[in-house]
Amino acid sequence: MISPMKFIISVLALATACLAQEGPTVHFKGKQNWPAAEAEKIYLSACSAVRREFGSNRAVRPQLTVVLGADKDEVSFDEREIRLTKWDRHAFAEGVVIFAFEDLMSVEQRLTLAKRAVTWADSTVDVERPSK
Repeated sequence: MISPMKFIISVLALATACLAQEGPTVHFKGKQNWPAAEAEKIYLSACSAVRREFGSNRAVRPQLTVVLGADKDEVSFDEREIRLTKWDRHAFAEGVVIFAFEDLMSVEQRLTLAKRAVTWADSTVDVERPSK
């Protein structure tokens, strides 16, 4: 029988490992080659590039799923999936950049920027429109 203290330590160790996990989850449809080390390197590089490009001070590590063996290459925002027919490092990097950028701003920041864009659009004058 396991003592309560050993049980608690085991649960805490497992929880810590789960929280420390970063990077994409991978699902396979059929036989697919998944270069895990290369994918992890590209994932971290793409996240770092987005962070640097937009001057963020916080690390960006989007939670996403990669589906290898999909019908077509695409990004699904609702499911937070990068779907690839086969491994493609450039398409993978593009998908990571998309999700990293999306995670960079909070919902409030996105709404503020959208409102600012509409305000700026309303503040411009079309130079081709004749004045009356």
